[in-house]
Amino acid sequence: MNEPFAQMFRQMMESSQQMLRAFNPAMEKQTFASFDKGFPTMPADMMEMWFGRTFNREGLDAKTRLLVTLGALTVLGAQAEPQLRLTVRHAREAGATEREIAEVIWQMSMFGGLPAMQKALEIAQSVFAEMKETDE
Repeated sequence: MNEPFAQMFRQMMESSQQMLRAFNPAMEKQTFASFDKGFPTMPADMMEMWFGRTFNREGLDAKTRLLVTLGALTVLGAQAEPQLRLTVRHAREAGATEREIAEVIWQMSMFGGLPAMQKALEIAQSVFAEMKETDE
């Protein structure tokens, strides 16, 4: 990793930590098991600004970036459950359909295995149900 890239990465990490503290100052005392409950779903415009245009002006849009993140979290399996829940909510807010999310998770079965895929699909379905309940 060259120095300009390392510096950019450090700045991104510092910015992310400041953003987390701004959302919820008590995050340092929060367990990862309840991470998704303490971090609100960002509006689509905000996600596009932060994840799509800010760090990668000519890169991926927020929806695509979140779907890629979802794939990686699926492969990680049960250790990433809170982060997976949060990413499913953010991906829906960024415009991903339930079908697109399910397809990304299904695709990861060959990389993370069937148990990881099945767990991620169960998590996604529960998030979809929670989101439908709050919409009613």
